[in-house]
Amino acid sequence: MYVIKNGTLYTMDDAGVIQADLRVENGKITEIGAGLSTEGADVIDAAGKCVVPGFVDAHSHIGGLDDARHEDLNEITNPLTPELDARYGINPASEAFACAIRQGITTSCLAPGSANVVCGWVMAYKSAGKDRVLKSPAAMKAAMGINPKGCYSGKNMAPMTRMAIANIMRGYLRNVREYMEKKEKAGDDKDKLPPYDLGLEHGIPVLKKEIPLKVHSYMHDMMTLLEIAREFDIYVTVDHAQGASDFYEELQDPHVKGVIFGPSAAPLFPGEGGKLDPWCCKGLDDRGVPVAVMTDGPVSPVNMLLYEMGEAVRWGMDPVRALAMVTSNAARIVGVWDRVGSLAVGKDADIAIWDKLPSLAADAVLERVMIDGETVWEKNA
Repeated sequence: MYVIKNGTLYTMDDAGVIQADLRVENGKITEIGAGLSTEGADVIDAAGKCVVPGFVDAHSHIGGLDDARHEDLNEITNPLTPELDARYGINPASEAFACAIRQGITTSCLAPGSANVVCGWVMAYKSAGKDRVLKSPAAMKAAMGINPKGCYSGKNMAPMTRMAIANIMRGYLRNVREYMEKKEKAGDDKDKLPPYDLGLEHGIPVLKKEIPLKVHSYMHDMMTLLEIAREFDIYVTVDHAQGASDFYEELQDPHVKGVIFGPSAAPLFPGEGGKLDPWCCKGLDDRGVPVAVMTDGPVSPVNMLLYEMGEAVRWGMDPVRALAMVTSNAARIVGVWDRVGSLAVGKDADIAIWDKLPSLAADAVLERVMIDGETVWEKNA
């Protein structure tokens, strides 16, 4: 048991920003308030410090795409691989997770790569700890635009065009719907059940709106994605989302569970990811659209969450709202809000202590990171 004393708590919950103490027992936050007793507890003095929830990276590939020797999250063999599962492509001992911790990232949403139109199941995974899988599946990964086109056009096979991508995605969802209908009609009669198909089984939570379709998409693809989401009445997340500022009104659609913007360090693809509009984070947030940011690690630098928050603030976003993009908003979009994303009684004690507010101060220094109540990194330790 320990008590964090005298910190400025950015709870990212109803309590807001408060001066208070925080008690942790058995990996959970058990009490928040002023003047908490320290009897029998280890004390962490956070006077003058910012105590924030551990960051949630809403889109990453670390542990599975770390380098050419560990290409285990991008199965470039078929434009439809819904049967795949990110759990089987992750190396828990990857140094990338230690790097993430040093940036305050305690949870990452790990997705199969974007070569295929439908890529497979996504999971939410902690950077350290004994029970690291937070949610599996957290989403079904899909992709539109340059990645599937670039991977398959050279093989002279579909999808070579956006027309084919839309058709393949629709065809898959249609097949899942028909598969579900056949299973429902069969009831308990095993003889009438359709042949078991793991790829179609993986799509059932999407059609039931239990998990979203997590779609790599840019400005060229957003309206197509929304049309498909409406047609099949599914939730989607719009990932990368460069050019989202062109579609503020459309992205308020209830089928959009969230927009996960980034990375914006440089234009990714000329004419495709080339419109860098970090001001869209404020624009979307102002309009009530859930918005988060990503590292897309290891494709882009490990400190991208800090950069994306800073860019959003530079373009007028309130610093606490910017912090939400890597805490409460990200946790809600990923579907792990019941466990992480805020400092609240009953939540996992995934906590980071900074000397300054990291969404505002470019020179903010991370001093301690805790996951499930255990210190996993400490400055100068």
